[in-house]
Amino acid sequence: MGVQKKIQFTLEFDRDLHSYLKEEYPWVSDYRVVSKSLDARGANKGRRPSFIYHLEVVGENDEFEQSIEKLVDLKDCNHRPIIIGAGPAGLYAALRLTEYGLKPIIFERGDSAQKRMQKIAKFWRYGQLDLDTNVCFGEGGAGLFSDGKLITRVKSNHISYVMKKIVDFGAPKETAYTSNPHLGSNKIRNIIFKMSEYLKNCGVDIFYNTKVDNLLFSGDQVIGIATKERGEFKSDFVILATGHSAHEVYQHLSENGVAMKGKDFAIGVRIEHKREYLDKIQLGDFCGDPLIGSSRYRLADHNKETGRGCYSFCMCPGGYVLSSGTEKDGIVVNGMSNYKRSSAWSNSALVVSVKAGIDFSSDDVLSGIKFQRDIEKRAFELSRKSASGRELPYQRVGDFLEGKIGKLADPISSSPSKIVKSNLDEILPNFVTEHLRSSLESFDRKIKGFMNMDALLIAPETRTSSPVTISRDKISYQSLSHAGLYPCGEGAGFAGGITSSAVDGVNVADAIADRVKGASI
Repeated sequence: MGVQKKIQFTLEFDRDLHSYLKEEYPWVSDYRVVSKSLDARGANKGRRPSFIYHLEVVGENDEFEQSIEKLVDLKDCNHRPIIIGAGPAGLYAALRLTEYGLKPIIFERGDSAQKRMQKIAKFWRYGQLDLDTNVCFGEGGAGLFSDGKLITRVKSNHISYVMKKIVDFGAPKETAYTSNPHLGSNKIRNIIFKMSEYLKNCGVDIFYNTKVDNLLFSGDQVIGIATKERGEFKSDFVILATGHSAHEVYQHLSENGVAMKGKDFAIGVRIEHKREYLDKIQLGDFCGDPLIGSSRYRLADHNKETGRGCYSFCMCPGGYVLSSGTEKDGIVVNGMSNYKRSSAWSNSALVVSVKAGIDFSSDDVLSGIKFQRDIEKRAFELSRKSASGRELPYQRVGDFLEGKIGKLADPISSSPSKIVKSNLDEILPNFVTEHLRSSLESFDRKIKGFMNMDALLIAPETRTSSPVTISRDKISYQSLSHAGLYPCGEGAGFAGGITSSAVDGVNVADAIADRVKGASI
């Protein structure tokens, strides 16, 4: 085994990596890309964009070290863990458990990934909402109808595992090392389909259209679940991975004394620009180059007086603004884009921090949910007052800054649900609209032209993260109040996106394996 080295360099965006290595590092016989990120700063002023590479390399007669993770085989164990929810957290927990020889049972209230689109299309076009199969509920979770971004700020040894699995199930190879990797909603749906088919072939049972109505308790222990469709199932291990919008689950947990607490989150709007306009002001003459793609941004503004932040979230270049509510009397917006990011619009959430115990009561653990729902209901009522109730409320940036609705005709938007002219001050709390107005000016100083008066603000973006944390032990990952219950993923308050949810699913699976292993000794 020879010496494995790491090298880092910056390469102009249109220069071939392989040729560069031959010229500058002729001793390199093989390489692996660890990370690749685009630096397009100053492109609007003529500076050529570049890619920043981190590589692992070896010389002639050398070879790479192979890291093989060996898991304890627990196939003789009779325990079948139960997983509630087939989003990233639930699916990755299942993948990891099968590698230990365990065969979990997954309960998903919604339909399979392949069938969800039919019902969601009816919702976007006609307002026909299916309460169990929609943008948030169904196999793949809310991430299935998002931008398919795999960005995460969590630090974990499992990130490489998560990325490798995604590539194994059909993602492009560069997904494993590109900075801010993006799959797009069209590609991630097929990946989830392959993942679930693999799990079924491994002996995992996946019950679609099967809502878990109750957890089964024995004192301070969870011993299984109950469903109307399939009856009761007993297990020593119940993984709760239901996502951040399963409000009735929080209610059920609260009624049964499961330890929870309210947490901070953020709410706001989606801002939508014409993609070509945004690309031009950020990329200048490099706008439209396929090697660079659509422009992206990440913006943040902190108000020292209030201690609140306003920031961009889930930026979707060449994407769509979508209606993503889960109740018939509420409107929620989110963003999505496909792999090619070829829509004529780009959008991003602009959200303001909401503080538990200040903006909503800390006495009731479900107060944050009520805070969200009140906003969503106001949006629905305004939409129904001026249109049918399915159209998304919007305001031009210029009109929003002046506090008026405006008289111009409704513009074309990316939203398949269409949009309706509204006063966003009637939907969002005052502290949110005040911070948005102030931060728009701050963002315009960072990206000149960002505060385009004809850009659209579409509301409300309320489901950025869970308003509740289901308390759990840091080592065993079990509920602090009820043994056998494993709160997991974004809905439990321990993740904030596809990758971090998947990582959390792996962590929980490892904890269950450790418990089974200990009981077997």
